[in-house]
Amino acid sequence: MSAPENLTDCYIEELGDLWSANDQMVKVVRDLAEAAYDDDLAARLDKSADGIDRHTETLRELLEDCSEDSKERCKGMEGLVKEARKHALDQDFEDGEVRDVVIVAQYQRMCHYGICGFGTATAFAEALGKSDHVERLDAITADIYQADENMTDLAERSVNLAAKDE
Repeated sequence: MSAPENLTDCYIEELGDLWSANDQMVKVVRDLAEAAYDDDLAARLDKSADGIDRHTETLRELLEDCSEDSKERCKGMEGLVKEARKHALDQDFEDGEVRDVVIVAQYQRMCHYGICGFGTATAFAEALGKSDHVERLDAITADIYQADENMTDLAERSVNLAAKDE
């Protein structure tokens, strides 16, 4: 891909990056849900994966509105997914509760990448005067913040406590 020539190019590139990131993240989140020991954690991860799918559809619609329909592989999320698999899925945990702590940590790292990316896309859309895009991107960013906060709440109330070595 050639260097962007203007803010519109930067915006389109950011949307494509997020689409790729979501495609990668949703797969590992579903795998994390399957591996979760705590049923509430598994349910929250499944719900999150469904949300990621909805967000991806919105990204496709926004790109279509910009007369684009392509993406490049997001290397940032590729690394985060690789780390999630390495730390949470590819190890033999003796204690499922400890695995859950690791799952939460890896999930939140990926969420924070999304918060950054969607925040950037929102700022670009705002500067470009795409108020309809801003509204939709703001809603996605709020969803991701909420998912992150819900996961923190679950970790602090139960997951971390259950894994605590006494």
